[in-house]
Amino acid sequence: MSDHPEIALLGPGAIGTTIAAVLHEVDRTPVLCGRTAHPQLILRHDEGEIVVPGPVLSDPATIHHPVDLLFVAVKTTQIADSAAWLATLCDENTVVCALQNGVEQKDLLEPYVNGATVLPSVVWFPAQREADASVWLRAKPRLTLPDVPQARRVADALNGTRCTVEREADFISIAWRKLLQNAVAGLMVLANRRAGMFAREDITALALRYLRECLTVARAQGAVLNDSVPQEIVDGFHRAPADLGTSILADRQANLPLEWDIRNGVIQRYGRSQGIPTPISDVLVPLLAAGSEGPG
Repeated sequence: MSDHPEIALLGPGAIGTTIAAVLHEVDRTPVLCGRTAHPQLILRHDEGEIVVPGPVLSDPATIHHPVDLLFVAVKTTQIADSAAWLATLCDENTVVCALQNGVEQKDLLEPYVNGATVLPSVVWFPAQREADASVWLRAKPRLTLPDVPQARRVADALNGTRCTVEREADFISIAWRKLLQNAVAGLMVLANRRAGMFAREDITALALRYLRECLTVARAQGAVLNDSVPQEIVDGFHRAPADLGTSILADRQANLPLEWDIRNGVIQRYGRSQGIPTPISDVLVPLLAAGSEGPG
């Protein structure tokens, strides 16, 4: 790899636009790739905005060689449709940083990346798409990566940007904690409400019961998380702005496929494999699946 690695971003949605913008701000603008051509990307934040010049490329044939570092921000429901992009952008020398939900990022991406190294990550910032197609970043961006040699390529690329990078030896515990946060956000889909719904005592009680169910499964998968985690996550929703949404709620309101399996179904699947009862998942997961895929 050269001293100036070539960087690409696949999936310029809310999270992808944020990463593209923080890189552009320090003159490391990535090659932008996605399903739809856009002339530019706009990230709004408390201090103003960052405009990333396009275009967003929409044809994999416009890419002539693999890149050194690829940030993948397409949703897991879009991985198969992104196969041509991944095949073109990746080879065995590429590091693929998965900016995706869930704890199965490597398993889902590895069949498509031509032997590239898939590096999972945990994204710790709320960013949401606005009606004018800009993205509103509502908190300081932060990524957590496993503490492996390939993580240095991502850390170096983001060094000096407004996005903090942390490397953690016990990445599995961090990833599962974030999954618990994403899982309980599934309740917002069924209620068709934003974070303010957690102010209800009955929703708080339901969320805590569900999170304790998720915590049992997470521990069985090797996560080291203490008993206080469910309350900490619910407290976080209590502190959040009442109008704070989540990507799965936005997809439901747009009648798009939902990431129900990697955010919620995974709890039920792993629970069954470990012989752990998951009574709340057994109700929640079919409803989310039906909301995503029907019929009806």
